[in-house]
Amino acid sequence: MLLTFGVCLLLYRLLFLICIILRSVGQGNAGITSTFIRSEWPSVDIPLDNEIFSIPKVHNAPQQVHITQGDYDGTAIIISWVTTDEPGNSKVQYGTSKQKYDFTADGTVANYTFSTYKSGYIHHCLVDGLEYNTKYYYKLGVGDSSREFWFQTPPNIDPDASYTFGIIGDLGQTYNSLSTLEHYMQSGGQTVLYVGDLSYADRYEYNNIGIRWDAWGRFIERSTAYQPWIWSAGNHEIEYMPNVGEVLPFKSYLHRFATPNIASHSTSPLWYAVRRASAHIIVLSSYSPFVKYTLQWRWLQEELKRVDRRKTPWLIILLHVPIYSSNSAHYMEGESMRAVFERWFVCYRVDFVFAGHVHAYERSYRISNIHYNVSSGDRYPIPDESAPVYITVGDGGNQEGLAGRFWDPQPDYSAFREASYGHSTLEIRNRTLAFYHWNRNDDGKKTETDSVTFYNQYWASNLRRRRLKKSHCKL
Repeated sequence: MLLTFGVCLLLYRLLFLICIILRSVGQGNAGITSTFIRSEWPSVDIPLDNEIFSIPKVHNAPQQVHITQGDYDGTAIIISWVTTDEPGNSKVQYGTSKQKYDFTADGTVANYTFSTYKSGYIHHCLVDGLEYNTKYYYKLGVGDSSREFWFQTPPNIDPDASYTFGIIGDLGQTYNSLSTLEHYMQSGGQTVLYVGDLSYADRYEYNNIGIRWDAWGRFIERSTAYQPWIWSAGNHEIEYMPNVGEVLPFKSYLHRFATPNIASHSTSPLWYAVRRASAHIIVLSSYSPFVKYTLQWRWLQEELKRVDRRKTPWLIILLHVPIYSSNSAHYMEGESMRAVFERWFVCYRVDFVFAGHVHAYERSYRISNIHYNVSSGDRYPIPDESAPVYITVGDGGNQEGLAGRFWDPQPDYSAFREASYGHSTLEIRNRTLAFYHWNRNDDGKKTETDSVTFYNQYWASNLRRRRLKKSHCKL
């Protein structure tokens, strides 16, 4: 009897130890506030005469070229560019062989004014009917003014399609921004998930606002002309400036950056969804109405019903303001959206919620606070295996500097946090497994700092869910 009890006790201790080890592997570094202090470059914008902002020397050559996904499933892209001297044509020539363009697509052109600034001619062209997993070459402009680029289409929608996303937010146009962009371009990322606050042009005045938008377009072109960036808007895109007669929110952003919102039945370019490889990506707008019965609320309610985890097992949300953050900067600004949407995120077992806004990095455990109300329930977030991981990557490098003040002690829901510039990558391997990395810009060097293996919320957490044909969430 004593032997049996001793063996049982030993087995119990062994099982407990295994659980601790597995939890550590699954969650990464537990409750860490990094003490790393970097000697960052000054948080000032790069001068306009720097070569990274160089303007094509040929008359009316296309510039500020960027592409984004153009449909729901990844067989189309939207190509955008600017011509400065005259409209020119909005035609895109493209094909699968270099300098051999068998197809053409026609786009649109428009311009806008902002205070004393008048924009160049902004072109948007939808190129559709593309083949999956194919390299395309494309040409903009005509004659000596033309420029040539390329892009790679994603694999077809499949639960085991492997794909690597980069995650960048609050980039700006400082030397730290350049470090982030260059490091990302070396990471092997195939598409950027951008979580808002782009150029920080709104920190300038009058004509310089538009000039800095143009500079940022040329700054990011080294990446955005060759792979899609999935856009979401932040507070620095609002540009509500009645002092200079500008009261239309998101004016510059909406003219310059197209999104495929119609393909996902959205009424606004500020919120939409795409499916890419094995991921279903939902973009929300932190600065548009989202409470019950608003357009964004109704759209998200329907979009979540469209998610099919048997085809796209990885469910990702992009927004600007963090739902959970233990940084004193912008503290609790995401609370109203949390109160509205968190229950849906848990019900649909969202894998990741990526945000920006706070100029630091932080990753949470899987936690929720859906049982709390004003009269009863849990007051604080609790572990919840059905909840997303909340990750803040507002550390791209902008001129406002880092948000270095975290609340002490570190909350139980916070797994890792550090005030440094950097970017993240999410390497999806198959329907069950993904590798996540946050890469610090360590004084010009890329340093992998926070690495976690994640298992898919649908396929890996409960085998029974494989047999479910539809969600039973009550919305």
